[in-house]
Amino acid sequence: MLQQYTKEFRYNFKLAAPVMLGMLGHTFVGLIDNIMVGQLGTAELAAVSLGNSFMFIAMSLGIGFSTAITPLVAEADGENNFKTGKLAFKHGLFLCTSLGIVLFLLILVAKPLMYLMKQPIEVVELAIPYLDLVAFSLIPLVSFQALKQFSDGLSMTRYPMYATLIANVVNIVLNYLLIFGKFGFPQMGIVGAAVGTLVSRFVMIIFLWILLRGKEKSKAYVKQIKFFVLERKMLNKIVALGFPSALQMFFEVAIFTAAIWLSGILGKNPQAANQIALNLSSMTFMVAMGLSVAAMVRVGNQKGLQQFVELRRIAISIFLLSFLIATVFALIFIIFNQMLPKIYLDVKDVENLADNTAVIIIAAKLLIIAALFQISDAIQVTVLGALRGLQDVKIPTFITFIAYWIIGFPISYYLGLYTEYKSSGIWIGLLAGLTASAILLYVRFNILTKKLIKK
Repeated sequence: MLQQYTKEFRYNFKLAAPVMLGMLGHTFVGLIDNIMVGQLGTAELAAVSLGNSFMFIAMSLGIGFSTAITPLVAEADGENNFKTGKLAFKHGLFLCTSLGIVLFLLILVAKPLMYLMKQPIEVVELAIPYLDLVAFSLIPLVSFQALKQFSDGLSMTRYPMYATLIANVVNIVLNYLLIFGKFGFPQMGIVGAAVGTLVSRFVMIIFLWILLRGKEKSKAYVKQIKFFVLERKMLNKIVALGFPSALQMFFEVAIFTAAIWLSGILGKNPQAANQIALNLSSMTFMVAMGLSVAAMVRVGNQKGLQQFVELRRIAISIFLLSFLIATVFALIFIIFNQMLPKIYLDVKDVENLADNTAVIIIAAKLLIIAALFQISDAIQVTVLGALRGLQDVKIPTFITFIAYWIIGFPISYYLGLYTEYKSSGIWIGLLAGLTASAILLYVRFNILTKKLIKK
């Protein structure tokens, strides 16, 4: 019985691994920024956290919207329909590039909100120049996502990974040179980290475009694109899939962003501790995201073939693999909860010893709660991937809203600001929201696939 699922593990992991590494690459940019900026002090680390909280919201909308491209390309690939696949890619790229520009402009307009959010003033003044540059990097980032989702839809998951790894190298080198002013470069502090992020994202999209133009399977799709010759039917189809998917990701990312803001109300040390725990959790989440893409691609292929029994079996095998990997991460967080936060701070810095010690104590507690929600988070995101593969996006959007904002956020708000739990209370709310989401989304998948099999 179990073997019918476990026999798929190898292929699922092979398909998901490049996506995981690519996603981890995105998060690794944040990790490197945090570790390097953390050497400057806790105020600088909190400023990057605050600036990135705006970015997380914008990125969630851009990345969520772009996921509409993958199931359409995967279904067309399953049907061997080149024309539909190319239309999905071209219209998706146009819409994602347009969305990147809109999101950049929205962040510029939203910047003054930082002064109204009861955040420490020194943190806000450091965050604003950082945010200006990082916001502009949304344009190449969301366009890259369109290329990436298209590539994933063709089961060519390795190439976005290569582009992300190259971009990471560029980012690390520029961070080192510009944050600290090495080898005659100007010492720019956290603005140097923003320059590194911006340049690396342009490198990422150019590199992936060159790779896709050179590969036999993808070159016909990406050559001779009449970018402004658009069909309303395909635009509507992508928006109908992309908009709810963007909202799903927005609802989840927004609750984690709310955790950053609530932590800021508690002070700069709780905010820095929240940033450390959030960054570590984000890295393990990217592994689950890789499996979510594998679920989207394989379910999309089976939908194109109308093989619904196989579709359900393959999806459940991915959920099971996701559960097992998440359990391993949970154990790592529990065993090393005291040690992991020390990576981010200079523990030998005598001047900031009291602040750094406080941050480490808070972050260690948060990692225990993060360990518990590893499993919920992994299940909810892989089931969501399978539902997107089925092109079922409207009801899952409603489910994610209820889980995070009707269940999770009120718990975070009350326990964080009105009880002695403080930062831990904020994260207990996150745990409640993710668990509710995992259960409700799986119930939806179960009902939907059984109905398709009966038909």
